[in-house]
Amino acid sequence: MKRIMLVVSYDGTKYCGWQMQPNGITIEEVLNRTLTELLQEQIMVTGASRTDSGVHALGNVAVFDSETRIPGEKLSYALNQRLPKDIVIRESKEVEADFHPRRCVSQKTYCYRILNSRFPIPTERLYSSFIYYPLDEKRMEEAAAYLIGEHDFKSFCSAGSQVIDTTRTIYDISVVRTGEAITIRLTGNGFLYNMVRIIAGTLIKAGLGAIPPVKIKEILEKKDRSHAGPKAPAQGLTLEKIEYSNKIY
Repeated sequence: MKRIMLVVSYDGTKYCGWQMQPNGITIEEVLNRTLTELLQEQIMVTGASRTDSGVHALGNVAVFDSETRIPGEKLSYALNQRLPKDIVIRESKEVEADFHPRRCVSQKTYCYRILNSRFPIPTERLYSSFIYYPLDEKRMEEAAAYLIGEHDFKSFCSAGSQVIDTTRTIYDISVVRTGEAITIRLTGNGFLYNMVRIIAGTLIKAGLGAIPPVKIKEILEKKDRSHAGPKAPAQGLTLEKIEYSNKIY
């Protein structure tokens, strides 16, 4: 028995998120089925990030255990021949038996993309959130700065989360405009349920002038979801990379 790690990228548009569920097809379900058929043994993958319905990924990480004789680095080629075009294994390799994608110390980087223009662009509709009201990215950047560091992010966590400890650390956050595109990029040691989308929704409020940037400090202190902004739409969010022990996937 050996443990194989997969670096998985996917377009989440038509999937009900990562985690298996009864009401729709998921990334985890497709991987389990494809691996089981390929290796002729029951396979259940464990993912690093349980992305929501409609959320994309460039570098999610998953592991599974198998008795296969296929070299770990060759599995990506065999899998990509069988997977749908919107799921691609960017890397596969054998790892230590105790490697767990959620329990090992890691840093995750997410980006949230906004199309800020008078009219939507059809080719951007699945990968960014459209906002036609003018956004002030400088105000958004000023607001974002208050989120850097270790904080209790309970205000930025959707109801229904079963996590007890809501303290997380954001190492870096940036807001960059390139023409009509605004990109929010965050790197942290972990993120709560819907945390990035709620942060994006709150920064959008700051960019619209609905709240002053310094209001972020009060929102953090309240530790109450009702004080933060709305949850931004899923299609604007992408899990870009996960770092373990100075390795980026």
